Amino acid sequence: MLRMLARLSLRRPVLLDGACGRALWTGRPQSDTDNMKPLEGVRILDLTRVLAGPFATMNLGDLGAEVIKVERPGAGDDTRTWGPPFVDTESIYFLSVNRNKKSMAVNMKDPKGVRIIKELAAVCDVLVENYVPGKLSEMGLGYEDIDKIAPHIIYCSITGYGQTGSMSQRAGYDAVASAISGLMHITGPEDGDPVRPGVAMTDLATGLFAYGAIMAGLIQRYRTGKGLFIDCNLLSSQVACLTQVAANYLIGQKEAKRWGTAHGSSVVLFKFCVVHISSSEDV
Repeated sequence: MLRMLARLSLRRPVLLDGACGRALWTGRPQSDTDNMKPLEGVRILDLTRVLAGPFATMNLGDLGAEVIKVERPGAGDDTRTWGPPFVDTESIYFLSVNRNKKSMAVNMKDPKGVRIIKELAAVCDVLVENYVPGKLSEMGLGYEDIDKIAPHIIYCSITGYGQTGSMSQRAGYDAVASAISGLMHITGPEDGDPVRPGVAMTDLATGLFAYGAIMAGLIQRYRTGKGLFIDCNLLSSQVACLTQVAANYLIGQKEAKRWGTAHGSSVVLFKFCVVHISSSEDV
């Protein structure tokens, strides 16, 4: 019996509950890596600004990645001046999507700056940028340029409307993409005007799609040893987030509308639940 308990104690590490000294089984063996975050050792070169890109790279940083944020000399990221409120001279908007990052200023319009970015890319695992398609290529920092010196790189490009098409050269703005995608058409009072959500949901959704694609890219790179290009844009991301609203129109030819705080597909169910609960209470 003692031998069996000894074997179990090695297999099932425990944590002590400080209040009463009870042993709590963790359910898995302890190791030296228990305190590591999943992305420790992964290095991200962050050429993004404003919201979608910084939100994606911040989430990667939260998982332990080293994020090197490159900003414009002098002004820095646009959101550094977005306020109030401020903490001393720091915009809270900027702080909310840029934690866990190292920051440096590089003039990418200068050949010396371009060389610095290439040297950084060569030792990074991921590069994330949100420039209008073609702008970085003009500087010699497009995917084709970086792939030559860092074939292992996962290069994620976040744009407003994708790499090709009649709208590809337009700057991406959350409110505009929210309107074009149809999100504003289904948001607001039933008898009122279209409403922009209280936070930049299109930017945030795009950031989450980019974050997920980068994580998948890291797994693929682990399996193949090769990098890849990720194309992520505001319009496609928000259309994807319309889920059943888009499917209702595409499959059922049902035009979407605003429902206020109600739900177009579950209104009957909600009413049934309210009636059922009320009846139960009466009994």
